[in-house]
Amino acid sequence: MNNSLAIKLGTIAALIVSLLIPLQMIGGVIKERQSHREHVLQDIARSSSYRQQITGPLLVVPYRKMVHEWKVNPSTQERYVEQSEVSGFLCFLPETFTLNGQMQTEIRKRGIYEARLYHATNHIGGYYTIPTQWGITEDFSDYRFDQPFLALGISDIRGIENAMKITLNGETVNFQPGSQVKLLGDGVHAQLPRDIGPQQVRLDFAFDLKLQGTGQMDITPVGRESNVKLSSDWPNPSFIGDYLPADRNVSSVGFNAHWQTSFFSTNLEEALQNCLQKSSCEEFNNRHFGVSLVDPVDQYLKSDRAIKYALLFIALTFGGFFLFEILKRLAVHAIQYSLVGMALATFYLLLLSLSEHIGFSQAYAISSTACVLLIGTYISSVLHSVLRGLGFAAGLAALYGLLFGLLSAEDYALLMGSLLLFGLLGVVMVLTRKVDWFSISRSTKASALRAE
Repeated sequence: MNNSLAIKLGTIAALIVSLLIPLQMIGGVIKERQSHREHVLQDIARSSSYRQQITGPLLVVPYRKMVHEWKVNPSTQERYVEQSEVSGFLCFLPETFTLNGQMQTEIRKRGIYEARLYHATNHIGGYYTIPTQWGITEDFSDYRFDQPFLALGISDIRGIENAMKITLNGETVNFQPGSQVKLLGDGVHAQLPRDIGPQQVRLDFAFDLKLQGTGQMDITPVGRESNVKLSSDWPNPSFIGDYLPADRNVSSVGFNAHWQTSFFSTNLEEALQNCLQKSSCEEFNNRHFGVSLVDPVDQYLKSDRAIKYALLFIALTFGGFFLFEILKRLAVHAIQYSLVGMALATFYLLLLSLSEHIGFSQAYAISSTACVLLIGTYISSVLHSVLRGLGFAAGLAALYGLLFGLLSAEDYALLMGSLLLFGLLGVVMVLTRKVDWFSISRSTKASALRAE
């Protein structure tokens, strides 16, 4: 290839690489704004309540056990029994656990940022089967028991919105602050009636919990059989955790979801015993499922995805410029390439700033239209033809439309991008199939000599 043509292509490649600098700066601005948004949302949650996780209730029986240990007197070699007392908890999971919840969402604003809060009205119920002598098979006389209680873990107790009461075998008892059990963290507890003890066979419970949270609600399926139903007015849920709903219905007015688990699928009994005996509670605490009220239009995520295609977008535009030079025998200066490249880079900054105020789709439409009009008008002068400028602007508008399709169809982005590249390569090959590249090289060299 002639040196002049090679220098031209090298200059175009250098310009594309140099445009990475402003693109990286814009990418940094996107990350910075996204981080600031997360900080504001955390600040809103800090002043109201964070995401919530409900764990329990657990039936807790505090005990003190007399331990008998044989010792040997080192001076007389006589054996004797030394007695000591240890304390701990016996914990029981319910046979059945049901939760019916209704979540109403609320928007809290701070400046241009919005946080999504919810108010969940939950009815929780079930029953325990209490084993004889609390399930203790060793010498029962060595044990002394304090008053049993039910403990409920609530990750952010600031979100509790009602005076909580629980019905235990028909008797109403007030909840008290604190879960009293380390593995549950924050929460509430309720003392069992005095007549409930090792001889009791079944303990039914039911209570209402009104809870405020931000963004996400998780539930631990503590029952041997657990049935959880959640409904909300939010139409864009993301079901999260270890278990997906057995059935769900999502529409434009909200969603309904139903989870159903058992001890066979959760292995929660073994996880609880490991927590009590080995202080290894991570497995127990991580057994949960729930719903996240996601925002379907995250302008920062989409802006970040858009800028990932910027280099390809600029290369295709410069490639179109170069085709005009080749096919129409028009000279385009490197400065003109640079100005068009800066206009393409500015599109992403416009997109970010506008999307914070009017939404991503509207911001994309305005930003792309502004850039197409600006570049189309400029190209009309560069190519000495309004018709050519309109043609170039139409092609650029088509590229913006294809980019929006790539951003909207995340699951098919790779397929669409591959087809786009293949199609554009085919168009270039068809348009240049009769080009005499040697003639172009000679004419480029002659032009360079005349310029000297």
